[in-house]
Amino acid sequence: MIYPIVAYGDPVLRKKAQDIKADYPNLTALIDDMFETMYAASGIGLAAPQIGKSIRLFIVDATPFEDDEDLSEADRMLLSQFKKVFINAQIVQERGDEWVFNEGCLSIPDVREDVFRKDEITIKYWDTDFKEHEEVFSGIAARIIQHEYDHIDGILFTDHLSALKKRMIKGKLTQISKGLVRADYRMKYPLAKKKR
Repeated sequence: MIYPIVAYGDPVLRKKAQDIKADYPNLTALIDDMFETMYAASGIGLAAPQIGKSIRLFIVDATPFEDDEDLSEADRMLLSQFKKVFINAQIVQERGDEWVFNEGCLSIPDVREDVFRKDEITIKYWDTDFKEHEEVFSGIAARIIQHEYDHIDGILFTDHLSALKKRMIKGKLTQISKGLVRADYRMKYPLAKKKR
């Protein structure tokens, strides 16, 4: 099932999401639906709050980056196999130099901005079998995780922008929340006027 993506302005995107247990209802089907939803929107990551569920669950599939000629061969190889599910994730540590990358978000269509993030993270999470892992990720993989992790903490990539940049895109964000934007996938807009 393909869910509509929740647009900027919906309160669910600002909530700190809740941990789940292994007996969470229909978890396997939900994860499958999240991948289907993400692929339908041509995304590389999707967090449960983006489909209206305030739980600590996000998925990533960075295989589209394997064709990115701006990346090193090593990064392309890593990302060609980088498909994961993160349940109840906690970033243990962020380290290294901050570096900039142009980010976008399925919940904020047609807005892309340069965001600075740390180069390396250590993250603890549970997989779909509820086995615990603690892993280190760096570069683009770390950035994708940090972006999706922010979603389960109620943070959007626009929160990382300077005050000036935030003012410059404020009108665009308001239009998104009202549904006055075009997206190539189904969306749910919090302030859209109902059609009569």
